[in-house]
Amino acid sequence: MSTQLFNEGATEERAENARLSNIIGAIAVGDLVKSTLGPKGMDKILQSASSRGGDGLIVTNDGATILKSIPLDNAAAKVLVNISKVQDDEVGDGTTSVCVLAAEILRQAEQLLDQRMHPQTIIDGFRLATASARSALESSAVSHKDDEAQWREDLLSIARTTLSSKVLAADKHKFAEVCVDAVLRLKGSTNLDRIQIIKKAGGKVSDSYLSDGFILNKKIGVNQPRLIKGARILVANTPMDTDKVKVFGAKIKVSDTAQLADLERAEREKMRAKVQKIAAMGINVFVNRQLIYNWPEQLFADAGIMAIEHADFDGVERLALVTGGEIASSFDSPELLKLGACDTVEEIIIGEDRMVKFGGAAAGQACTVVLRGGTGQMLDEAERSIHDAIAVLSQTIAEPRIVYGGGCSEMLMSKAVDDAAKLVPGKKSIAMEAFAKALRQMPTILADNAGLDSADLVARLRAAHYDGKSTSGLDLFEGDVVDVVGKVTESFKLKRQVLLSASEAAEMILRVDDIIRCAPRQRRN
Repeated sequence: MSTQLFNEGATEERAENARLSNIIGAIAVGDLVKSTLGPKGMDKILQSASSRGGDGLIVTNDGATILKSIPLDNAAAKVLVNISKVQDDEVGDGTTSVCVLAAEILRQAEQLLDQRMHPQTIIDGFRLATASARSALESSAVSHKDDEAQWREDLLSIARTTLSSKVLAADKHKFAEVCVDAVLRLKGSTNLDRIQIIKKAGGKVSDSYLSDGFILNKKIGVNQPRLIKGARILVANTPMDTDKVKVFGAKIKVSDTAQLADLERAEREKMRAKVQKIAAMGINVFVNRQLIYNWPEQLFADAGIMAIEHADFDGVERLALVTGGEIASSFDSPELLKLGACDTVEEIIIGEDRMVKFGGAAAGQACTVVLRGGTGQMLDEAERSIHDAIAVLSQTIAEPRIVYGGGCSEMLMSKAVDDAAKLVPGKKSIAMEAFAKALRQMPTILADNAGLDSADLVARLRAAHYDGKSTSGLDLFEGDVVDVVGKVTESFKLKRQVLLSASEAAEMILRVDDIIRCAPRQRRN
């Protein structure tokens, strides 16, 4: 006797079918992004179906950007997208690596499932393997924070490694300096709001530079000073248009033009009183979130105050942060308002656009990266590259240990897992060996993407590690196995997060033995 448990139209996949569906979906996502991995990785073009021309067109090799831009229907694939987002939020880079490693772990698990090994046995083996790999990674990590010169060189090497797989690879030495200088200005803080990135089309990428201070992409009012020294800044979000009756549906009837003139005069006097209140605070720079109309703009000019209108909310928030002020909306209690301060406020020109630069801000950490480039897509990808490098560097300063890249850390962890597997009885050791094989797939993919003989290179790399050369890695530009100390450096926190996130995601997907999909909502006429 059969009983219908679910609503009509609902579907269920159980046991092997459910596991197979999940694993295939996860592997497909890994295969989608793995060609972007490493310094020789390729880019993807993402284009919206409804876009025209260059709108909605993204050219990138950033894993998180690719995965969050594509619609997916497979549940396990969405898990990989989520761990990619977490990796991006937590560390800023390694978004492709974490997806590829999770997919490779599941690829090995699929083979073990085909051999009739129980998923819980596989998971237990993977947990032991993860613990061994993490222990090996921690023991290989080093910190040079006490040696200032070597510490800066480590940060530069991490930045170069991060940027070498991005669109800025050709100028990675210059941009590594830009990123390290910007992050060191934060003095240990991981708040990246003080680092602003401005994109201006024109010129070439190598024309980009780091500017100390905060740059606001707005213009100064007419007939107002273009340079202020010893600036006292009021950041506000207040209406500076001609005051109107603010009651919806209100009407005023006048019998002649004299009465209309009286109304206009009253409005102007009300605005004059408001400007006088602002000027009485002793400020010389006024930045407003909303528009400033011609009459108050003229009043500010007469008072010798630089007024900047319609600053976007993000710009106002950052400006208040870096100048040490607070955003004001009323001016009846000036003693409660906190003004911002900086050494100079001046008008500068970038490309063909006029902007306002706040130099020597109260929070001395503020700086702006000005990016130039030929196309909007180029600038967008350059911004993502700079963001990744800055995020990784800020996390490295918080957790100063480093490890070595080029497949070095993966091979080191793989060797540790293989050695640990020899001491584990039963089927768990087979799962551990499969996990070690998945780790070895990372340098294999790096070599494949570079068009090299991956079988030969990875075999030589493995032999070097078993020979005691624990800092050996792949030089993908020369196609050789070399000592990567000082050449390919990565953040310890990044590698650890990749390992843990990938293994946890693989474990979660392997635990599933039932997929229930609800019936689609019926559309009514």
